[in-house]
Amino acid sequence: MPATIKDIAKKVGVNPSTVSRVINGTASISEETRQKIKDAMRELDYHPNSLARSLVNGSTFTIGLVIDAGNSDAFSNAFFIRSVSAIEAVTQQRGFNLLITSDFDKENNSAVKNLILEKKIDGIILPVSAATEELVDLLIGSHFPFIVLGEPDNVRDDIHWIDMDNKQGAEDAVNYLHQAGYKKTILLVENRITMFERKRIQGFQSATALMNTDVTENFIVECGTESSQIDEALQNMLNHCEDIDSIICTNNVVAYETLKFLKKKKLDVPGDIGIITFDNYPLAEYMDPPLTVVDIDTYKLGEEAANILFSIIQNPGQDRKEVLLSTRIIERESTMKGEKRKK
Repeated sequence: MPATIKDIAKKVGVNPSTVSRVINGTASISEETRQKIKDAMRELDYHPNSLARSLVNGSTFTIGLVIDAGNSDAFSNAFFIRSVSAIEAVTQQRGFNLLITSDFDKENNSAVKNLILEKKIDGIILPVSAATEELVDLLIGSHFPFIVLGEPDNVRDDIHWIDMDNKQGAEDAVNYLHQAGYKKTILLVENRITMFERKRIQGFQSATALMNTDVTENFIVECGTESSQIDEALQNMLNHCEDIDSIICTNNVVAYETLKFLKKKKLDVPGDIGIITFDNYPLAEYMDPPLTVVDIDTYKLGEEAANILFSIIQNPGQDRKEVLLSTRIIERESTMKGEKRKK
């Protein structure tokens, strides 16, 4: 005979209502009690009846996550994998399921709209690229819980969003390089369009300005995404700024191509030029030399996004949340020159 909530409650020594609240994620329960109930559920092979739960609670016990299916690299992207892993973990802990859908039809968002209008999910996480004005208006007009992953271009008073503090990350990178003995730094960005790149440019400009450094356009280099584009950008950099002694790269790919280029030019890293890159995962520590990084914790980003969404679901009408997660510097050999490198 299948186990029941009463069987779980008897085994753990709590009321059946406590077990029910843990299963439904409807109240705050101590982590110790929650874990005991989860362990008992596994031991007794208890599986909640999702249909019955939905009928009783008026909930689908499912949240949605939109991905960019038009991007062929989406499923191999480290950012995507780590953030989704975190969202999935939080969702399971809450007793919910995660439904991943795409915004392949960016113009109409038909798949996403159907999930919302047909109430197939209880809330949704949108990447900033999918948060069109029309879709956001639909979500707000329907009083539907959602959070945007990434800072929107036009911040509205009625949107919850979360992002890494890219401006702070760039400021920290400049300050760290200066303290490490580097005096003239270049910022390599893939483009000047996306919000996170613009924030990094702002951080770079503000930090260098405080050092009374004259930042010209030559110090902010748009390098694109292709190997040939990055090489061309770096060559132009050397042609116009011969005394550059350090480079901030916007991601691991750009940093890898930069290392290759500098080696071809017989320039030593970190002796001639120091390198620091955004993103620790997945390659930075395995490059030659291992790279100092501005660590972007994409797992924490997904984790916090999911927790905020559940808070919105449970407490509709709460004040808007704009969350910027701090970055941190992880020091490695690529910026250790002189005596520090010998230690």
